[in-house]
Amino acid sequence: MLVSIVYDSGYGHTARVAEAVAQGARESGVAEVVLMPVGEGAVDWQVLEDSDAIVFGSPTYNGMISARLKQFFEDSTKPAWMPQKWRNKIAAGFTNSGAQHGDKLNALVSMALFAAQHGMIWVGLDLMPGNSNSTGSTEDLNRLGSWLGVMTQANTDEAPEIAPPGSDLRTAQYFGRRVADTAHRFQPA
Repeated sequence: MLVSIVYDSGYGHTARVAEAVAQGARESGVAEVVLMPVGEGAVDWQVLEDSDAIVFGSPTYNGMISARLKQFFEDSTKPAWMPQKWRNKIAAGFTNSGAQHGDKLNALVSMALFAAQHGMIWVGLDLMPGNSNSTGSTEDLNRLGSWLGVMTQANTDEAPEIAPPGSDLRTAQYFGRRVADTAHRFQPA
């Protein structure tokens, strides 16, 4: 089974999240994973067509996905959209920003809507929000409380080697396993 992760990363933080999602998908034991950064011209259309799941990732800039991922969505996917080549593939998404919230939900909604227009089946995050009571901590999984996909936060003055924090990366890793396991469940018997 094949999981592709199509993402953009402006400063390296979102790439780090993509790698955590990939690690989790590999740990599922059922998936091969391909990382495709859109900004580097690394999109392999045949691999995407052969993928069982496609995970989209982007930094959130001004409450929206990056211009490069938007360009990929709008300009590049028409050959897949017209014949519905991605219909019934599993889809999911993640985003990172410098702010705790930063209107990341809008970025995930944009990805989910794009997937819906391609006839894809969206997988969300099935974790209760972490750090949401007096016994919680910033080390909890899903500390930013998202269900539509993974939200991570990286301080703007910290390098990708330091941020996002470990709890966000562990959440992304968990999400990668969830996506791979869900795609595996949809495989024909």
